[in-house]
Amino acid sequence: MKANLNLIFPPSSPVYVHNPHLEQMKDDILYHFNLGTATHNLPAMFGNVKFVCVGGSPWRMKAFIEYIAAELGLEDPKSEYPNICAGTDRYAMYKVGPVLSVSHGMGIPSISIMLHELIKLLYHAHCTDVTVIRIGTSGGIGLEPGTVVVTKQSVDATFLPKLEQVILGKTVVRSTDLDQGLAEELFQSSKELSQFETVIGNTMCTLDFYEGQARLDGAFCSYSEKDKQDYLAEAYKAGVRNIEMESSVFAAMCKLSGLRAAVVCVTLLDRLKGDQLNSSHEVLRNYQQRPQILVGHYIKKQLSASGKT
Repeated sequence: MKANLNLIFPPSSPVYVHNPHLEQMKDDILYHFNLGTATHNLPAMFGNVKFVCVGGSPWRMKAFIEYIAAELGLEDPKSEYPNICAGTDRYAMYKVGPVLSVSHGMGIPSISIMLHELIKLLYHAHCTDVTVIRIGTSGGIGLEPGTVVVTKQSVDATFLPKLEQVILGKTVVRSTDLDQGLAEELFQSSKELSQFETVIGNTMCTLDFYEGQARLDGAFCSYSEKDKQDYLAEAYKAGVRNIEMESSVFAAMCKLSGLRAAVVCVTLLDRLKGDQLNSSHEVLRNYQQRPQILVGHYIKKQLSASGKT
């Protein structure tokens, strides 16, 4: 089944929506953000956004906005960064200058809901030239823990670059292509930092954390250690270097919306060597800061080059 993609967008805006019904709505309520077109001046609030960073944890996304504020020299010792989505406990959103930081929860359904409303928010705010980057954690394959993976291609659990979604009882297949130029720019930025190992590789997006990722430690498991190792070896041969649960729908929806997008995740462990995290809290915290350091460096460099910082 081919999706009916009717593009509607305001003049000069590259953020596309694919829903003609929006034109008939007097108020578009972004329910899970606690925002709406009739109740909020979205162009005034978000019209200058050029970079959107999304990640699973509300705490991590608040830490990111505090970090990027300092990196861009926008930090005020008295500043607080309130959650723009206050009033709902689904997602958290923070903003400083041209950077928006949004949590998306865990898994394809959660990030999909967030992205629908984020894309509409950017559309209603008349944002232009927006870059969206997912920063997060993942399980690595054949990599030392702490390695950062810039995603070349998001693939499903059969190593194919596609997202399948059932709409009106029929399966719709969408591409999971990401912006290769952006991935290369981020990789080059990592070389400038030289603070941690960074690679470009395929990212496998699964539908769950345990059986879908060939773990042996879930409540159910019908396969052996050898089965697991054979599967992960096959994934590695297909170019997969890490596993997470959001990249496919993120790539598909950003592509449909004309948004330049990338995925940058740190690996917390090598799945060839185990399934459970044994590193200390301090070590894991250090690992989790690495994607934000890389992306923060990239954003600062881009804004400096454009004369906006």
